[in-house]
Amino acid sequence: MDITSVFFAIVTIVAIVSALLVVTCKNPINSALSLVLTFFCLATYYAMLDAPFMAAIQIIVYAGAIMVLIVFTIMLLNIRVDANKKHTHQIVLGSVIGIVTLLLAGLFIIKGNVAAPTGPITPEMIAQYGHTELIGTVMFTEFLLPFEVTSILLLAAMVGAVVLAKKKLS
Repeated sequence: MDITSVFFAIVTIVAIVSALLVVTCKNPINSALSLVLTFFCLATYYAMLDAPFMAAIQIIVYAGAIMVLIVFTIMLLNIRVDANKKHTHQIVLGSVIGIVTLLLAGLFIIKGNVAAPTGPITPEMIAQYGHTELIGTVMFTEFLLPFEVTSILLLAAMVGAVVLAKKKLS
């Protein structure tokens, strides 16, 4: 085994453990911090796949901005966890869904075929121009309308959150 495989295995173990902590932690803040660790593991995967722009975006957008919003929402709603309450039917249902999903994912991995990359972007173009320039060019030419619609939806969600928070506080 080479060092890359060992590093991948370590990152995978950390990602799985932190993902399990997201759903099993009683405290919502601890769960959110475990989600940050999971996002960092995903960014590590992107870096290992030679996609540094996606790794940086993963850290900046998800581990940074989205997690700040989640933590502020948790603090704003003042979520309390009753540790004495146990819902066994929810635990059993969640476990069954998780096991079925895991088995289906394994089946798809074993029986599936890897598709060849398609499109006009070649590895030579990536080496010449760089990931960021190619992503920006495609995003602001071919996908400009979806990009702008997404920004308007995010703005509407922020305004709605502020309005709801303001009503709740006053």
